[in-house]
Amino acid sequence: MTETPLHTVLGAGPAGTALAAELARRNLRVRHVSRGEIPATDERIETRRADLSTPEAAVAATEGASVVYHAVNVPYHLQTTVLPGIAEAILTAASRNGARLIVLDTLYPYGEADGEAITERTPWAATSRKGRLRADLDRRYLEAHRDGTARVALGRAADFFGPGVVNSTLGGGFFPGAISGGPALGFGDLTLPHSYSYIGDVARGLATLGADPSGDGRVWHLPANPALPTAAVHALVEEITGRRLEVEALTEPVPRGPFDERLMAEYAEMFYQHRIPQNMVSADFEEAFGAAPTPWREALSATVDWYRSVLERRDGAPGRG
Repeated sequence: MTETPLHTVLGAGPAGTALAAELARRNLRVRHVSRGEIPATDERIETRRADLSTPEAAVAATEGASVVYHAVNVPYHLQTTVLPGIAEAILTAASRNGARLIVLDTLYPYGEADGEAITERTPWAATSRKGRLRADLDRRYLEAHRDGTARVALGRAADFFGPGVVNSTLGGGFFPGAISGGPALGFGDLTLPHSYSYIGDVARGLATLGADPSGDGRVWHLPANPALPTAAVHALVEEITGRRLEVEALTEPVPRGPFDERLMAEYAEMFYQHRIPQNMVSADFEEAFGAAPTPWREALSATVDWYRSVLERRDGAPGRG
């Protein structure tokens, strides 16, 4: 009897965790790998601890996999020094195990290029260190696909939000205040359109790429709603919570709330994203795979519900207004 193909998810941040759960919901065989502890949320998911910075460890962690999903990230101040080694280790693992590789990617390679309509054909114009790094890594992944090292597809997403997403510009600095009536942080010019990716759509998009080899060999924008001004997103949250928001707009990358001095110092070079229009268009993916993003109100309502449950567990009291 042929064994069910194994899908191996690398990384236990919000995207990796949501992806592993999505694959399990699809009744696939799933292994979830991270250097740190992985919360046991689904008995169908095999978990494994591994430091993926060396090829030997990455090969062992992905042994038997048909598809490998790279959702590993590291703290901002370590990205330029650590991510290249992780990328090479994971490419080696995919190659030696004969697995397809699906890479979770960011909008960083585009830099400030054509923010009003970012498509997969927008030039890569990164000027920041982290943007140039991501562009170099993406070229390496696509080169590996072209030279036959491994079959690779890249799925790009904008700023995350959703259940489980805390360290995001639309995350732990915003939703607790929006729910409780306290200060809620916004980034940059809140009147400009800005793209946000719902974590459920990110997980479903990556799972779709993992299931369909026709997407290999290129970059895809994972499904996301057309950009709204961040102020309009905030207004939707006001309607959902029934509370008037007290928004503090961070117009400069300074420490505030859950964002400490070291993080914001590293984020400073990326702060341009909140000073220009940014509209990631996902029409290619939607047309190719028959997918659609979760409507704004539904996605924001699920996020509010998750944060309310977290606040209730923390405070031992309802988090409703």
